Amino acid sequence: MDLPPQKYIIPTRYIAVRLWLERSMQRVFASQTTLHKLELFCMVCELQSVTRVADRMSVAQPVVTAHIRFLEEKLGVRLFERSGRRLVLTPAGKRVHVWANDVITRTRELERELDLSVDGEAGNAIVAASMTVASYVLPPLFAAFRQRHRHGGISVQISNPQLVTAAVRDGSCDFGVCILDPRHDVDGLDVERLWIEQLILVAAAGSTLVGDVATADEIGRLPFVSSPRNQVRRELEEDGLRAHGIVDRRIMLEFGHPEAMKQAVRSGAGVAFVMETSVRDELERGLLRHVRTPGLDLPIPVFLVHRRGKGFSEFQARLMAFVRDAVVAERPPGDGGVTKPQ
Repeated sequence: MDLPPQKYIIPTRYIAVRLWLERSMQRVFASQTTLHKLELFCMVCELQSVTRVADRMSVAQPVVTAHIRFLEEKLGVRLFERSGRRLVLTPAGKRVHVWANDVITRTRELERELDLSVDGEAGNAIVAASMTVASYVLPPLFAAFRQRHRHGGISVQISNPQLVTAAVRDGSCDFGVCILDPRHDVDGLDVERLWIEQLILVAAAGSTLVGDVATADEIGRLPFVSSPRNQVRRELEEDGLRAHGIVDRRIMLEFGHPEAMKQAVRSGAGVAFVMETSVRDELERGLLRHVRTPGLDLPIPVFLVHRRGKGFSEFQARLMAFVRDAVVAERPPGDGGVTKPQ
């Protein structure tokens, strides 16, 4: 067989390495590698120390070392190299880490899909949600669901919308509930609008910065507390204000979570546009004051997101239906779904 021209040698070697790695992965499966070994490997990748992993897992250090050596022997490559007191991944180790994470994630996802009894009462669900939704809407809603389905387990991951959709795609969660930027990439996802959040203007109860009503001109002069520019909530806020002719504002402080924003407003740092569901308690207790903004409507939709074609256990399907049923006239669940969903 003739050798390929010199300019094609590098791509050919790359393909050969890739094929070798794929064959190596098949050998790992053939060697009855357990999910536990892969989990320990990923934990060593995270903590960069066999000793720390052994302490966390309450096992002897040689046990962890033996699992790593098993993988290295079966793959025929070194997975780690030492950098000072830390263990860092080799180039081959980085590829194996990506593969191992995917195997673990997909396996756990399948376990959750199959983990149910005949009547669907038992099961588990992992839900990813954006901060305001996860902090103020889902806790009472899921608590009400658990009262009716006492044998199931629900885990909520709180993150930004980009990471929520990433978790939905890679299977590390079963579905997501979050806000989305209209420019957000939702390719391969089923997206269903659940309810409309309203951004409302709030000030400290005794603040003299603004009265009970604020015009567009006044809003442009007020000191503001807001979220960072790289957050979807801030971008949606800016887009809504821009549509009403409000372009420049005095942003005094930026915080990445609504709780911190509310505390800053209560301390007199400025006013803030926040989602109505996040300040229900403070408004009822008189800790914050709602400043009306006639003619200024700032709606933010909240969506249910899941991977297209994904299978769901009966428990997961019931949980999604419960969330849907808690929504009335596109308004967010107001009582945690204690009486509304059937």
